[in-house]
Amino acid sequence: MSVPNAAVVKAFLLDLQNRICAGLAKLDGQATFATDSWTRAEGGGGTSRVLTQGAVFEQAGVNFSHVTGAAMPASATAHRPELAGRSFEAMGVSLVIHPNNPYIPTTHANVRFFIAQKEGADPVWWFGGGFDLTPYYPFEEDVREWHQTSKAICAPFGDEVYPKYKKWCDEYFFLPHRNETRGVGGLFFDDLNQAGFDQSFSFMQAVGNGFLTAYAPIVERRKDTEFGERERQFQLYRRGRYVEFNLVYDRGTLFGLQTGGRTESILMSMPPLVRWQYGYTPEAESPEADLYDNYLKPRDWV
Repeated sequence: MSVPNAAVVKAFLLDLQNRICAGLAKLDGQATFATDSWTRAEGGGGTSRVLTQGAVFEQAGVNFSHVTGAAMPASATAHRPELAGRSFEAMGVSLVIHPNNPYIPTTHANVRFFIAQKEGADPVWWFGGGFDLTPYYPFEEDVREWHQTSKAICAPFGDEVYPKYKKWCDEYFFLPHRNETRGVGGLFFDDLNQAGFDQSFSFMQAVGNGFLTAYAPIVERRKDTEFGERERQFQLYRRGRYVEFNLVYDRGTLFGLQTGGRTESILMSMPPLVRWQYGYTPEAESPEADLYDNYLKPRDWV
């Protein structure tokens, strides 16, 4: 098994952040990313890059973090006792994009690497990540293309990879208290190390590099679609599901907060505007009902 190399992973992640920001700024055509570098007392730091009030994107955040610690939090070692007594490094790029136009889906992606070490013992390490799509007014061609691209990313690594990580994504981005998926899924993987460092790293790179390939065509197709107040209010209502998931279930959010991460960067995933409405039910056979009836449940898109 090849030896894990955190420095090589970090170099890739920093370059990925730059390339994704450049691609999103080009798609927006108006706004640029503000850069905010930070450090944490416990060790490590990162760079948050945020675009706001753009022509296409209401808010887009692309965060790089590399945090270190002398010991894992108790909440983590309870589930993984082999991590007890180890120092750790966690690094990754995480992004969330909230477009202006309700016909452009919100999206999230992240790729990450974790390594925990203890003198006299082999390191414990793994990769994780993925991306998912959260439409408000979905188009089937967009969703199918998103999953076709996801499948193509996975194909060089084995026929079983896409179905496995597609299913994991459907199960992970699920809101039990709403009995619905957050969106239409994509890929989700974690604890990836079985194939050795080089192969596992290659897959993580493929997912990170493939994100804009999957998302940019959807933005280009939908960014000029006309919309009104009805669509805007539904978009704001559905953004509430994003907040609910990230604050109640998301592992990355919880890990960051539990390990003393920078709160402002962790919560950059929150939409700038959002609303809740008591007892909302979409009109039967409406575009809003189409989302509930046909998209907020796992489907085979390819």
